[in-house]
Amino acid sequence: MELTRRSVLVYGLLAAVWVLVLGWQVEEHARVKDAAKSDLRYRSKDIANTVGAIIRGMRYRVGAIPAERLDPVLNELIHGRTNELVKSSELISIALLDANNTPLLVAGRPLDQQRQEQLLERGEHWGERSVTLVNPIILDITNTFIPPPLSEVTNRLGEASDEARHGPPPEHGRAQVADGAVSNAPPPLPGSPEGRRPEGRGRFRRPSWMVGLDEQEIRSLIEKRTLHGLLLTMSTEGLEAAATRDLWLRTMIMFLATLAALGAGLAWRNLAKSSDLQIRLVRASELNTHLKEMNLAAAGLAHETRNPLNIIRGLAQMISKQPNTTQEVQRKSRDIIDEADKVAAQLNEFINYSRPREVRRSRLALGSVVNEVVRALNYDLEEKKISLQIRGEQLRIEADEQLLRQALFNLLLNAIQAVDASGEIQVVAEKRNALEALLEVRDNGPGVPPERRTEIFKPYFTTQKQGTGLGLAVVQQIVLAHGWEVECLGNEPGGAIFRITHLKLAG
Repeated sequence: MELTRRSVLVYGLLAAVWVLVLGWQVEEHARVKDAAKSDLRYRSKDIANTVGAIIRGMRYRVGAIPAERLDPVLNELIHGRTNELVKSSELISIALLDANNTPLLVAGRPLDQQRQEQLLERGEHWGERSVTLVNPIILDITNTFIPPPLSEVTNRLGEASDEARHGPPPEHGRAQVADGAVSNAPPPLPGSPEGRRPEGRGRFRRPSWMVGLDEQEIRSLIEKRTLHGLLLTMSTEGLEAAATRDLWLRTMIMFLATLAALGAGLAWRNLAKSSDLQIRLVRASELNTHLKEMNLAAAGLAHETRNPLNIIRGLAQMISKQPNTTQEVQRKSRDIIDEADKVAAQLNEFINYSRPREVRRSRLALGSVVNEVVRALNYDLEEKKISLQIRGEQLRIEADEQLLRQALFNLLLNAIQAVDASGEIQVVAEKRNALEALLEVRDNGPGVPPERRTEIFKPYFTTQKQGTGLGLAVVQQIVLAHGWEVECLGNEPGGAIFRITHLKLAG
């Protein structure tokens, strides 16, 4: 069926809707992934706030937080299973950064140098299974610093004297100041006002990381190890799992949308085909009505033509019987009579073919009908010395007796015309099942080529020199009017078989 403009428009609309649904699902999937990423960023901000609170709570009065105290707390935050803030295995590592974004303290999985440089350039790095964020929030951790680990100051502690660690005895190394306080305390933090230490606190014990360092070195170390930023590495497995679930959902939606589009396309195709068939049926009905009218007119014309043809034939006979007629006139008169007989036979065949087939069924003995038709053709059989055999069972069928005789007569006459002298013809009747039977007319003539076995039932198609081309067409009309089927087959080793099937057995 050719595609009409309307069909092309409908299919294009369905394809456009499918593409829109596909784009919608792709956009929704991207939105879900972005929402999952935003949720992960929000959780990183909550974790950063928690880390900031921990740092502010653990800070000494001089602003220092020993790594030995902060590291287990951060590790517990990473590996803890009872923390409601962090999902299981979500937080991978926490790194505290100095002013140069160099890690001061790393809890969890460490970062390689290349990845650290990428983070410093972009501030956020999404890996295959994790995401690393630099400074999710601005921490309120002013003047907080992390002293060197104990491993770095162990040697210095071993070399330092007790006086260097605890200060000189009161009677020897105590330096007097205006207010009588001990000047053995460490220098104040950068940005803190001088004299901030309250009165009456007594001696200040110098921390181990200050041992052996002068005031300038202490200030440089504090400035170098002051905490300026935070780096969090979080797992994206939960995000990927959510994205995978959403992708499966979108895929299922697209699968259903594809099925719906294909179903709608097939429904439209069937509707268009049904509409086209209805239009064709209406046109065929009109054409059939017109052909019936033409058929009746042609049949009437053929019937009316027989009367003048009979007159011509009678006049030719009268002329040929005149006593004074010459031999030449008698010969031409006989030619006129022969041609008139041929035309009359063709007219009779045409009238018979154009006659409506009204079936009046009755119970018949199939063998009796065959014997009567054979007796009617005895003269033709004896003239060509043809051997005819009737085989099979004695069956009773339901059929129109007159139409069945005409069909058998045409089939047997066709076989007689096909075989040579001393040929053989067989009529076989068999029961196929409890309800149906078949009837075959076999001959050993030249047969019918396979490519012509369907054309021989068409009107005016014949392979016989003397045939009119309507005998087998009449047979097919009668067969179809009964609801039977007729076909032409090859007869081995030579000849043809005309088989009528679906004959209804009489109960």
